Amino acid sequence: MLSHQSAKFAFMRTTLDLPDALLRKLKAKAALEGTTLKALMRGLVERGLRAPAEQAPATSATPATLPSVRLGRPLKLLRPSNAALFALLDE
Repeated sequence: MLSHQSAKFAFMRTTLDLPDALLRKLKAKAALEGTTLKALMRGLVERGLRAPAEQAPATSATPATLPSVRLGRPLKLLRPSNAALFALLDE
């Protein structure tokens, strides 16, 4: 049984479900770096936890405006619809 002092150095096991392709890439990377899969994973997780958190893109209270195109003349549409706009494009 571990004492309270040495328990802080104990490791816990966990199971990760990884896609086969990702696991193959990780194993290949570990082999190329001359390390074990366990050491590689530990390093990647530690590096990921140290990295600054990505901030979510700022959302504004007003919706984004769409670009507009000047045609040189106003459109002759009383009630614009998709069908009417497509008909104008065909002219």
